[in-house]
Amino acid sequence: MSGPRKLRPDLAVIADHIDPGTRVLDIGCGDGALMAALRDTRQVDARGLEIDPVQVEQCVARGLSVVQGDADRDLSEYPDGAFDYAILSQTLQTAERPDLMLDQLLRVGRQAFVSFPNFAHWRMRRALLVTGRMPVTRHLPVSWYETQNIHHVTVTDFRELLRSKGVKADRSWFFAGEREIGPAGANWRAEYAVFQLSR
Repeated sequence: MSGPRKLRPDLAVIADHIDPGTRVLDIGCGDGALMAALRDTRQVDARGLEIDPVQVEQCVARGLSVVQGDADRDLSEYPDGAFDYAILSQTLQTAERPDLMLDQLLRVGRQAFVSFPNFAHWRMRRALLVTGRMPVTRHLPVSWYETQNIHHVTVTDFRELLRSKGVKADRSWFFAGEREIGPAGANWRAEYAVFQLSR
């Protein structure tokens, strides 16, 4: 029998900051790795919303409570304040309207965690400058025409969105590869970011 899989660094930092015994909605939960970790280590009541039917099947096979749905449309069906935390990991940039998605997160959850790839990372900037083409990186591993990313968000863009909506960034974490880095220069140094949010 194999042990638990290691979580991606953004998921691990989210898991470390979820209070035990709380109610969590993981939007775009993928194969349920975060939900399973929260259930098994924090006794969290975790629910998931996932658009990919294959991944929904994988979640259900792991004993997770996941429904198939499109967050752009179906998140509005959840009641206000139904969860302690709403999580959107590496999915914001795929939403039709990230600004409206943020409103929904903080409507259904008292707090929210959002992680996203930072399109202003220095390698992305260099690749675009040198080649004149949209970069393919380890965190964005497919060509522009294959990607599900429809909004290219940066750390600075996201902070500005939070300011415009009056959303408080309670905590933030920044990563270069697997390594956490400090906030100084995060807009060009971080490959991806994690924010804990509240109103």
